[in-house]
Amino acid sequence: MDTLSGLLDGPRARGAFLLRSVFDPPFALRIEDEAPLTLIAVVRGGAWLVRGGDETVRLAPGDLAVVRGPEPYTVADDPATPWRTVIRPGQVCVPLDGAGHDGTELDGTGQAEAMNLGVRAWGDRSDAATVLLTGVYQLHSEVSRRLLAALPGLLVRPAAAADQTLVGLLATEMARNEPGQELVLDRLLDLLLVSVLRTWLAEAGAPGWHTARADPVVGPALRLLHEEPAAPWTVAALAARAGVSRSALARRFTELVGEPPMAYLTGWRLALAADLLREPEATIGAVARRVGYGSAFALSAAFKRERGMSPQEYRRRPVGVGQA
Repeated sequence: MDTLSGLLDGPRARGAFLLRSVFDPPFALRIEDEAPLTLIAVVRGGAWLVRGGDETVRLAPGDLAVVRGPEPYTVADDPATPWRTVIRPGQVCVPLDGAGHDGTELDGTGQAEAMNLGVRAWGDRSDAATVLLTGVYQLHSEVSRRLLAALPGLLVRPAAAADQTLVGLLATEMARNEPGQELVLDRLLDLLLVSVLRTWLAEAGAPGWHTARADPVVGPALRLLHEEPAAPWTVAALAARAGVSRSALARRFTELVGEPPMAYLTGWRLALAADLLREPEATIGAVARRVGYGSAFALSAAFKRERGMSPQEYRRRPVGVGQA
C-alpha cells in the first residue's frame, strides 16, 4: 500500500459531511471545525479563502481547494467582509450577531433551519450568485499522517487542472437522497480528492518519500517495506532484495526520504498498527504480528516510545483525538 492509498484506504470517507452552500454577497464563514481535511469546489460565482495571516487566495468557478486542518480558515466574498457565522466542530453553525440571513433573531439551530434549502443545501436562496460544494473528512487516518504532514495548509487546483466531470457528478448526487446515497457520496469525494492529490504529487516540490518511488535504488526498497512490513528487515536484507549494496541503499534512502530505512520502517509499522488497533476484534498480539513485532510487549514498547501512549490507551481514545 503506498501512502496515498493509505490516506483513503484506512477509514476513508465514512459519513463525510457534504454541503452545497449558496450565498449572495456579502458573506463570510469562519470555519473552526478542526477537521483534518476539507475539499471545496466552486460551482458558480467566486470566493476568497483566507487561512492564517498570509494565505489568501481567490477561488474562481471550477477551482478546487484542499484545506488541511485543524487550523481555522475563512470563506468569504471579500477578505474584508466581517464574519457573520462560525462553524464549530461537529458542523455546528453559530451566528455571531444572532441574526439570520433575513434579519430574524436566531440561535445556531434556528439559523441552520432558516437557511435550509433542501437536501444537503444551505444558504440565502437557491439561485444565489455563489455556489460552493464542501466535503469534510471528519476522521483521521493514522496511515496518512506522513501525507497529511507533507500537504501544504492550502492546496488549490485551478479549473483547467481540476476534474470537472467529477465535480459535476458530485453536485448532482448531493441533491439526491436515494438508498445508499451516503456511500455514493463518500466514494465520489474520495475520487475527487485523489485526483487533486495525484496531480500535486506529480509536480515539482512533492515530498521526498513520494518522488523516491521512481528512484532505481530507493524505489524497490520502499515498495518492499510497504508491501511486506512484517518481514524481519535489516538494511542488509533490504539491500539484497533491492539488488544494491547496503551502503548505497542507506546513503541514497536517507538522502531522498529524509530518514534512514529502519526509521522509516518503524514509522510505517506503527502507522499501520494504529489503524489496526481501531478494529474491534483485533488483539494487540495479532496486530503486533501483522506489522512485524514479535510480541504484544514489543509493539507496546515501540508504540509508547513513538506516540507517548500505550496501544491500550490509544484504542480507548475517541477516533480523531490527537491524531492529526
